[in-house]
Formats: sequence, C-alpha cells, structure tokens
Amino acid sequence: MFFRSMIGVVMIAGAMLVGTTAPAAADPPNCTAADLAGVMSGVNAGTSRDEMRTEIEAYGEANPQVRDELRAVRQPAADFRDRCNAPIPDGPMG
Repeated sequence: MFFRSMIGVVMIAGAMLVGTTAPAAADPPNCTAADLAGVMSGVNAGTSRDEMRTEIEAYGEANPQVRDELRAVRQPAADFRDRCNAPIPDGPMG
C-alpha cells in the first residue's frame, strides 16, 4: 500500500512540475518586462518628448476615432493617478 501511495505522489508531483514548466517554454523569446524596458529606453532616447507629443497630437487630429479609443484605454491609468496623487511616468507612455 505504501508503494502505491508513493507512486501516486510521484505522479502528481511530476504532473505539477510539467504543468508549471510547459507555459514558460512556450513564451516567445525577447518578450520579458526587461526586454520591453530596453526597447522603451531606446525609443525614449531616439525621440524627444516634445517631438513625440507633436506627432501624436497631429495623428490624433487626423484620426479622431483612434484618438478617442486611445483616451478611453488610458483613462483608468489617469483616474488612478488622480485618485492616488501619483506622478505621471517619464517617457512617451506617460
């Protein structure tokens, strides 16, 4: 009976181990938060904030539906900053 219990425990532990490692192996390469931070720092370094703001405003004026959709997506972050008195982050996504 003890032997059967041990086999069951090993099978469950093995299934848990395989279940936790399989999704990590399926992630595409270069898609971590650190990779995003590296990309964004390169974007921020290549374009001034004023330059980017001018281009974004011009695009928004030419595409009002897109502008309004983007504002709607970003509204929860703006509400959070207002409610919690949080500063606007640096960079173009601020």
